[in-house]
Amino acid sequence: MLKSKKVLLGSLMASGLILGACANDSDGGGDSSEVVTLELFSNKAENVETYERLIEQFEEQHENIKIQLESPPEAETVLRTRLTRNDMPDIMSIGGNATYGELGKEGVLYDFTDEESMSNIQPAYKDMLSRLVGSEIEEDYGVPYATNANGVIYNQELFDEYGMEVPQTWDELISLLDQAQEEGIAPIQFTLQEAWTALPTWNSLGGVLAPENFGEMKTNGEASFQENYDEVADKYLELLAYGEGDIFGVGYDDGNANFANGEALFYMQGNWAIPEIERNNEDIELGFFAFPASNDEAENDLVSGVDVLLTVSESTDHPEEALAFVEFMLQDEVAAQYIEEQAAFSSIEGVMQENPVFEDIQGKFETGSLTSFPDHFYPAGLGAENLIQEFLIEQNKEQFLQTMDSEWDAVINR
Repeated sequence: MLKSKKVLLGSLMASGLILGACANDSDGGGDSSEVVTLELFSNKAENVETYERLIEQFEEQHENIKIQLESPPEAETVLRTRLTRNDMPDIMSIGGNATYGELGKEGVLYDFTDEESMSNIQPAYKDMLSRLVGSEIEEDYGVPYATNANGVIYNQELFDEYGMEVPQTWDELISLLDQAQEEGIAPIQFTLQEAWTALPTWNSLGGVLAPENFGEMKTNGEASFQENYDEVADKYLELLAYGEGDIFGVGYDDGNANFANGEALFYMQGNWAIPEIERNNEDIELGFFAFPASNDEAENDLVSGVDVLLTVSESTDHPEEALAFVEFMLQDEVAAQYIEEQAAFSSIEGVMQENPVFEDIQGKFETGSLTSFPDHFYPAGLGAENLIQEFLIEQNKEQFLQTMDSEWDAVINR
């Protein structure tokens, strides 16, 4: 149904007439006062307040459309369950990971390939989504929207006090960690009580040191953690030695508060942690740089991925209205509001994050020096974060890498 309307929908959206056409379509069985309610399913609790503000703006402009926001706990599990029940939400705001890949392969999402809006998306992010559904599928089933990045958050005041400069190589990073110890500063804030917080450093190392297409190679039997992640594991353990206190007894919220209070020099996290840190201390001066995993400066791309993609159910009863919401979200001013409030980045060309905290990484976006989150290409159900956390506790590298390989194989062979 949707694909047969594709040319019509594209032309209507481009001319701004799509809703008028819907409201006055006598074949639709409704009149201009009929209100359509659409479900917007989001997998991020962090963006609920932002979405509520944007939905209010959208509804003011589109009186005949109401958006019902749903953001349940364990959202991806909920979405997979709804897929089995043939009960897909009208509009989805989800991550660019294996769940999206599954949905794309199932053919339950609208095909955006020929939509004009796709021409304004940075190619690196379109490529990331394409790899998730597989090279055999040429269609684009989602629009990359907001992006995020792993890197190193640093305390600017401490940097200035001790004459430090942003490291460009692994050795320079280690040198700063040693200097911090000598000055009596905790080098790194860890929050490893929560398994997921092991992933940012893992992704930052693996995104540079392991093959970019590792996921596909691993599934095809052309790569393994034992062969390709040995250096990643070694360097993670080296960093672990720069944590102080009970690094497995501190959770994410407490870690944000500790860092906000100036208790460490570095916090190896994602951009999403910055608003949380600033809520704890609005006066703190922060910086953020790409993780220098390699001693070859040219290899140290920014590890970035699609944090939020927008897509529409292929079976929605209201495709025109659903697509109108997506088009609204893709407007430059709306996209700029979203990334400002979420301290995120935009996949839309020309929409830049203006927060000075991110000054050190702007050049990476401008030159396209980006690489993807490795774990976005891990099979759903692998539970990599728990395996990595266990590795960091036990520090048995060989056993850990073997387990990662065997668990991967078990998941894809189910």
